[in-house]
Amino acid sequence: MGYFDLTGKVAVVTGAGRGLGEAIAVGLAEAGADLVLVTNSTPADSTAAKVRELGRKAITIQANVAELNKLPGIIEQAVEAFGRIDILVNNAGIIRRTPAAEHSYKDWEDVLNVNLNSVFVLSQEAGKRMIAQGSGKIINIASMLSFQGGINVPGYTASKHAVAGLTKEMGNEWASKGVQVNAIAPGYMATDNTEALRDDPVRSQQILDRIPAGRWGTGQDLAGAAVFLASSASDYMSGHVLCVDGGWMNR
Repeated sequence: MGYFDLTGKVAVVTGAGRGLGEAIAVGLAEAGADLVLVTNSTPADSTAAKVRELGRKAITIQANVAELNKLPGIIEQAVEAFGRIDILVNNAGIIRRTPAAEHSYKDWEDVLNVNLNSVFVLSQEAGKRMIAQGSGKIINIASMLSFQGGINVPGYTASKHAVAGLTKEMGNEWASKGVQVNAIAPGYMATDNTEALRDDPVRSQQILDRIPAGRWGTGQDLAGAAVFLASSASDYMSGHVLCVDGGWMNR
């Protein structure tokens, strides 16, 4: 299945130290890609070890994607290490849970910096290089809250709506240049971001009752979608937000 072969490709994944980012990075490595693993508080050593066990190369970069002025350096380090960049996965994200009337501007700003502003800067820096080489794949991580309003997460909802819009805008501009920009919208996944929901027996059951698959998602559920969007199998997809949600949006 050469459509999904990523041999010789170089992928940068943010938030790669654990959870969804780790699963996506390992999935890309299984398809043949070498990895640049970007992480903030959680070291990516474990992820790097898994990538190398698959016979692929991996380097780790410790960086806070909220520090926007440092983001061009991440792309520069990736190109210095591997000579090119073919795939960018903007996975890093945070959430702040407070009612809109109490949501502090600091929480708003922190969430927008990580979830949206870093996506723009990294995509712009990687996109310049991809346009120059005539090919590339950018995969943004959207959310069910790219479509819905949610409750008590105004900053997160705003950021994820904006990620969907930015995906479409960049997709429009760059598709003719050989660069596809798409997004994955995970459903309710068993990650740190949803721990508070999963620990609430009433809310957790309400969520499970709506998911046709009847379970919370895992990082492995996203790996195949990421490989698809990173590969030539998705060459005619542009600006699409792909729901991987166990059927949540159908209900």
